[in-house]
Amino acid sequence: MRLEFQCTVITPERTVCDVIAEFAALTLYDGEIGIAPGRAPLIGRLGAGEMRITHEGQTHHYYVQGGFVEVLSDQVTVLTDQAVPADQLDAAVLQEQLEAARARRAATPETLAARDRAVALSRAQLRVARRANA
Repeated sequence: MRLEFQCTVITPERTVCDVIAEFAALTLYDGEIGIAPGRAPLIGRLGAGEMRITHEGQTHHYYVQGGFVEVLSDQVTVLTDQAVPADQLDAAVLQEQLEAARARRAATPETLAARDRAVALSRAQLRVARRANA
């Protein structure tokens, strides 16, 4: 059995990552999943949060937002709306973004839902930035 797999992360704009990995962990819409070599095939829906990829003994952290992961044989493919290396996230800017999202007025159910989504996404980005830079 192979002790590594091909891991490819793709956004609509570009291929963010295409490496041979030993392990990957992703935030699904309902929890987190770890993927090791030999994992059973699956398709999962991504949430907003951290993705960790261990490549050549080092763990690389990313913020991902939505999309899907497919595990098939020795190939893991992540299709996502957004994938940002955690070292490119600025915790101070994200904290301001979170406070601005919390301060939005919400007079209708639609604006309340939009505000709640903006708060949740800002929190997820901030959590990834803080965890990766800790």
